[in-house]
Amino acid sequence: MNTEQLNRLLYGSKLRAYMLMRRTTYTLTIVAIGLLLYAHGVVTNPETIQLIFYAIDAILGVFVVIYLLRILYGFERVKFLRRTWFEGVLMAIILVNHVGTYLFDFPVIYNIFEGIGMPLSVEIYRVLVSLYMLLLLVIELLETRVHLKTLQVKPAVTFLMSFLTLIALGTAMFMLPKMTNDPDGMRFVDALFMATSASCITGLTVVDPGTYFTFSGQVILLLLVQLGGLGVMTFATFFATLMRQGIGIKQHVAMFEIMESESISFTKGLLRKLIIMTLSIEAIGTVIIFATWGNEVEFVGLGSKIFFSVFHAVSGFCNAGFSLFPEGMYSNPLQKAYVLHLTIATLVILGGIGFPTILDILSPKAMRARMAAPWRNWKMMTRVTVYSSAALLAFGTVTFFLLEYFNTLSHLSFVEALITSFFQSMTTRSSGFNTVDTSAISVPALLIMMMLMFIGASPGSMGGGIKTTTFTVIILSVWTTIVGKRNIEIGKRTIPHSVSYKAFAVFTFAVGFNILFLIILSISDAQFDILRLAFEQVSAFATVGLSTGITAGLSDVGKTVIILSMYIGRVGTLTLALAISTRATSTAYKYPDTHLAIG
Repeated sequence: MNTEQLNRLLYGSKLRAYMLMRRTTYTLTIVAIGLLLYAHGVVTNPETIQLIFYAIDAILGVFVVIYLLRILYGFERVKFLRRTWFEGVLMAIILVNHVGTYLFDFPVIYNIFEGIGMPLSVEIYRVLVSLYMLLLLVIELLETRVHLKTLQVKPAVTFLMSFLTLIALGTAMFMLPKMTNDPDGMRFVDALFMATSASCITGLTVVDPGTYFTFSGQVILLLLVQLGGLGVMTFATFFATLMRQGIGIKQHVAMFEIMESESISFTKGLLRKLIIMTLSIEAIGTVIIFATWGNEVEFVGLGSKIFFSVFHAVSGFCNAGFSLFPEGMYSNPLQKAYVLHLTIATLVILGGIGFPTILDILSPKAMRARMAAPWRNWKMMTRVTVYSSAALLAFGTVTFFLLEYFNTLSHLSFVEALITSFFQSMTTRSSGFNTVDTSAISVPALLIMMMLMFIGASPGSMGGGIKTTTFTVIILSVWTTIVGKRNIEIGKRTIPHSVSYKAFAVFTFAVGFNILFLIILSISDAQFDILRLAFEQVSAFATVGLSTGITAGLSDVGKTVIILSMYIGRVGTLTLALAISTRATSTAYKYPDTHLAIG
């Protein structure tokens, strides 16, 4: 029987087969996820856990069979294999492991990870496979016109709901008995706080992640940080490229602004580029961090050392600031690990300058173009992002060094104090790591840090704040007003007044919310002085994660305020940009001028 005869034979049953496979995959994926959560979060009986894993392996085996059937019904089988190569590799790994485990009594995956001291990674492997299948199902549903027409979800609501869903799932998982070392489990408010802090890549904590969470809890924390870090850009690109119903004006404008005047077609392959770029940078960071752990840093085994390296690399690039050490980078074994400090600082800076800037500077295509035309300049947004970030970083380094040289830096040499000042300036951009005792920093230095935190990172990045471009536009607008110019100019280009209006809208939005929440905090947590509360509030809103040590001592009302601040700080600015991008009904009119006294 040749290929054409086989295709004709299968053609009549193709629709029924695909429907059956889709429903089976959907059901089994949900069951597998539920079993994994039950095994890792609730049940403690080893025999029950083993039975659950047998059931999960059976489900994975069904996934392999379904993939083979999809190849059979694909008709253009070579094209199908090329298009689904990653899934094919995944299914091949499952098949090899199953054959080795159940036919030859040689569990391949287990033996590989056991050899490097990470036996629990077998369970992580099962989790990742199930999550991947769930992701494929979600994409499949989103690509279906019927579902999209039924839901009619607006892009702005999608952004909000995506983070709310991630936070809700994180909260539920943190409250499972086996996720923490606390016999009473985690309180709802604390679980919600940690899930929000991780999903919004803030880094504020009410517990010590390294000792309070079990390994499973730490893995969940890491996944929330990774998903939250990629959230805004990933969801924006995801809906711009996968939805077949078309692109709405709000989403078009949002992507237009993030990509700096590129058309929506430019985002076609952006999701793949962002994921590859993120994983590549984090992988390189992991290798360097792994090599820089000093002998004084003790690990349980090689697996623990690898996990710590991965965790801090992801936390650094995602600008989250979470650490598995009790006092972060200020812990005793790490206080003078300056190579490690500089490595994490590099990851934070890369994560904070924004994906559009990284693509413009470091992508192979951009580098080849500049080699062919050395006179070619960066895009305007790249120049603004790089120069403003460098200026703020230098300003923070110098001011922290001068203000703290006889305080928190007094026990360090000149070079050590300079590196520490650089790290602290960098961390205010949105990372939350600390190499000094933040509670001992002087008032003037805290005020400078609050200002830098409020400005934050750059557009399209992992960081928060009002963004460097917003700050630049505001400064240029003020300067234009002072010198009496008609237009706002930068680099022989004119910035439209509409951009200036948006910058001031974002600034006003941020100031208003911070003042409102600070007033509430001053009432609910009056035991702390106003400066510490203000520092905590700005740190939460700018998704930085620095704290003077009062986070765990906040009341439930205070923690709720900080939770709202972290969430609004992560999605609020983008949501505002989407909201104000709506076109007016008509602009073909103008009322008579009037004058108001200013100043």
